[in-house]
Amino acid sequence: MSDRHAPPLPSVSFSEEGRLRHLHLGDTPWIQGSMRLDRPYDLALEYVQRMMAWLLFVEPDSVAARRALQLGLGAGAITKFCHRRLGMDTLAVEINPQVVVACRTWFRLSSDGARLRVLVGDAAEWVRHVPWQGTVDALAVDLYDHDAGAPTLDDAAFYSDCRALLTDDGTLCVNLFGRRASLERSLAALAQAFGREALWCFKPTAEGNTVVLAQRSPFRPAREVLANRADVIWRRWRLPASHWLRSLQPLQP
Repeated sequence: MSDRHAPPLPSVSFSEEGRLRHLHLGDTPWIQGSMRLDRPYDLALEYVQRMMAWLLFVEPDSVAARRALQLGLGAGAITKFCHRRLGMDTLAVEINPQVVVACRTWFRLSSDGARLRVLVGDAAEWVRHVPWQGTVDALAVDLYDHDAGAPTLDDAAFYSDCRALLTDDGTLCVNLFGRRASLERSLAALAQAFGREALWCFKPTAEGNTVVLAQRSPFRPAREVLANRADVIWRRWRLPASHWLRSLQPLQP
């Protein structure tokens, strides 16, 4: 439901830097997402690649039968990758209809079809959509406004709603970034919703993005299993999963 007192949504634009095209909101320089012009279905940014680390927790042959949900479309990179490269049933929720139009005009996002749907709406409301509960295997949360100062949804109640969406072996992946953000506060909220034993955390990227994973049902695969899956992930999807293992660690109790 729309709020007539809500501030207007920012305009959308793009810029180009070499072989990269970037999405921007309003008149700020913050990059909301990027695409390689020569490889539009690759994941151009390191932190976005890390948002795919949930692949380490499932059998690679099961991926195409799973469902992905992205909250906050950005430049559509995760949605495109899950739909086109992984072959998953893929959903996305984006509050700004201009972003959806921009992704389809400038960033090669396909039109809706049998295995792809993009919904215009507020993630805070859609995350409580009862028919989705227990149906999402890979939930990507990357929710920022034009100011990009901190996540727009980042409390225990929201993360509890996210947990309810996940299948038993489903995983939430969230991007934490911003000059007003607090990793400790975000981790505390995630721990309240999932339990500390369910959390895995990457070291920050050079740009300052910290990706955190939260498992619906906590488990820690053996390093040998993770290493074998990382090799398969690289060979099938060209994601640097072996590098992930050098940075990704379970949160200590």
